[in-house]
Amino acid sequence: MTKTALILAGVAALLGSSAAATDIIEMGPRPFYLIDRMEDGPLKDKLASCMGQPVERTLFSIGHRGAPMQFPEHTVESNVAAARMGAGILECDVTFTKDKELVCRHAQNDLHTTTNILVSDLADTCVTPFTPASGDQEATAECRTSEITLAEFQTLTPKMDAADASATDAEAYQGGTAGWRTDLYSVEPATLMTHAESIALFKDLGAKFTPELKSAAVEMPFDGFSQADYAQKLVDEYKAAGIPASDVWLQSFNLDDIKYWIENEPEFGAQAVYLDDRYEAEDADEGLIDPMDPSTFKPTMQELADMGVKYLAPPTWMLVTLQDGEIVPSPYAEEAKAAGLTLITWTIERSGPLALGGGWYYQSIADITDSDGVMYEYIDALAQDVGVVGIFSDWPATVSYYASCMGLE
Repeated sequence: MTKTALILAGVAALLGSSAAATDIIEMGPRPFYLIDRMEDGPLKDKLASCMGQPVERTLFSIGHRGAPMQFPEHTVESNVAAARMGAGILECDVTFTKDKELVCRHAQNDLHTTTNILVSDLADTCVTPFTPASGDQEATAECRTSEITLAEFQTLTPKMDAADASATDAEAYQGGTAGWRTDLYSVEPATLMTHAESIALFKDLGAKFTPELKSAAVEMPFDGFSQADYAQKLVDEYKAAGIPASDVWLQSFNLDDIKYWIENEPEFGAQAVYLDDRYEAEDADEGLIDPMDPSTFKPTMQELADMGVKYLAPPTWMLVTLQDGEIVPSPYAEEAKAAGLTLITWTIERSGPLALGGGWYYQSIADITDSDGVMYEYIDALAQDVGVVGIFSDWPATVSYYASCMGLE
């Protein structure tokens, strides 16, 4: 039995049943810290009134790679933490190994920042060996799951997703964790998961599933493994585990993957989530969109709906804008709602302190992002005004507390 299997068995024994898992929901101090920093008003009063009340598990709260603000992402420990903070849906970003087995990793080529591969016996499998920093040149490396077998993958030790670009040796390169995160829960090794193991764990935790089919870093087909094979294998692992399609929200940034599921696996395709990254296309011909200008939407929201797309998931900043200093829905959000698309968004708690501006995820409300107290104003606008049905978070307690307090399912 693998180490992961032993950990999963231990978790199952500890929880006893899915019902037991729902009893282990704790918020910790962060939601209250955020509420304390809010400006006085009805929203603060409402959230404060829920202090001390039980928090319910909610599908509105989605664990983004588990709880990676403090735990190594896509690990057993990260997802157990997310479930204990009330996340009703958990995510496994899916990629494949050299022997075409599905594993949980945010990218096929992130092993150099998310594991210890550069200081392990597998370092020589990296497509770009570690190169030390020199002068103005930062340290570099690139290591892919597609270069190692599943058995080799399972020997790696996960760590916080980070790298020290100033490192002059591979050991130092293992650092770089942001100051507002922590390595506290990386000292004792966390546990990697295959996609199939994530299904077993999430089921034991009483959570539902949102796997993301990640873009391959290698050219497809890969050794006879086509993109369609890849998309189908993802679904097949849920079928093999006896998971109903209604409990699974498949995700992809690749619209062709969504269309494949709609056509070939209609039960699963009915809840497939199109992750929208058209804001970063290289030019307008490839679909670059301005969320404030519907004329740039290619395809249009209605065209997406006509293809059979039902769920759309852009980053948070695309869904809102400011009007007289208040957070209001963006034209993007209005057009999506008019086309009947259901909105999910990502990612809360992925930036540093909002007193420093919030960064990329807050760019459309940068003028008012000057305090961590803005966090719940942002979440409230996304929930009540935009009408999203779920929010991904790197620290699910923040979203779970809001959803439970507001009675969101």
